[in-house]
Amino acid sequence: MKKEIVSILLFLCACPAVMFAQSGEKTISVEITNDWTKAKVDEPVVLKINDLKAGFTVKAATVWEGSTEVPSQLDDLNGDRRADELAFVINLASKSKKTVKIILSAKKSDKQYAPRVYAEMLVSDKKGKHVPVQSITIPGTSNIYSQMHHHGPAFESELVAYRLYFDAKQTVDLYGKFNKGLEIKESQFYPTDEQLARGFGDDVLRVGGSCGLGALKGWDGKKATHIEPVSTRTERILAYGPVRTVTEIEANEWQYQGSELNMINRYTLYAGHRDAVVETFFEEPLKKEAFCTGVQDIVGSVSYSDHKGLVGCWGTDWPVNDTVKYAKETVGLATYIPQKYVKSEVKDKVNYLYTIGADGSKYIRYNITFTSMKETFGYKTPEAWFAYIRQWKEELEHPAVITIKR
Repeated sequence: MKKEIVSILLFLCACPAVMFAQSGEKTISVEITNDWTKAKVDEPVVLKINDLKAGFTVKAATVWEGSTEVPSQLDDLNGDRRADELAFVINLASKSKKTVKIILSAKKSDKQYAPRVYAEMLVSDKKGKHVPVQSITIPGTSNIYSQMHHHGPAFESELVAYRLYFDAKQTVDLYGKFNKGLEIKESQFYPTDEQLARGFGDDVLRVGGSCGLGALKGWDGKKATHIEPVSTRTERILAYGPVRTVTEIEANEWQYQGSELNMINRYTLYAGHRDAVVETFFEEPLKKEAFCTGVQDIVGSVSYSDHKGLVGCWGTDWPVNDTVKYAKETVGLATYIPQKYVKSEVKDKVNYLYTIGADGSKYIRYNITFTSMKETFGYKTPEAWFAYIRQWKEELEHPAVITIKR
């Protein structure tokens, strides 16, 4: 009799979990805390699906702040056709906290939100038609830079747009805007005269052989070097929005400083943000390899460094080689590298840099940001820009604290 009672109790205790798994829906509360002394606008919140312990394969999710739904997205980041992360952005007052309700479901949903970001990668065919692609892999000896419309993937928020060069440089190039809004789907990084007359933005930086804005480079002891030789190079878009874009460059068998490195550089841009997150993943723990990143030394630029991982510049130059049709552009650039990755502060002919590394680790993370002086919502002087990037660094060092309630 006692054994039967124990068995019944164990069954009843297991029932809630069984019911959740069978119903395919689970509700979770998440507390988001801003311990910083300043308010946060569009603060990114990212939750690992495995941490939510749904008990089923999550195919849809909604996020609720009270009775108001917060736009969100599920992203498959490893290509196994299962969601790995749930992402959304939220506003937080200083020294405050919010609790949101998350409803996970095993049923797919066709719910759509107004996009606040956009991403695309296009290949040009022989007739000049631009064909959308999601991922392309080429041998390291091949070069399809000219076959890629805007030379690689492009992605944007309402404030700014970026593109990643599909070649050994892997440079980050920039598109500045006059007004807030999404433009790349229509302009495809190359606005027409009619679009320019309507107030569209345009390319604002001539990167040449530099690191542009925060591209990871090799370091030979005197200057930044490109990511070569490699066996294969891949560029892909993992997430198109509506809350964030996620874009990657993968380089395999990079022969570098006596090592053979398999490396992925991931760029994430959130709604409401001009700054992007740069993450580098290595297949094996690093040894003593030293890399570098920073910002381009624009001709005639003034620079700023706090000598603790933050470097920026402000300068004016032609954005392209055509100096007749195009006017000079003034931009502010900045890269922030957490101190734990910094090895030394250096300069070469075309860049302001830090050498960086992660001995014994497989991961490096830093942030990049920029402004164009043409922005009606941006910064107009180097002093204003350098003041902003100091505050930007402080905000990055005070991320929201996420607590999953059980």
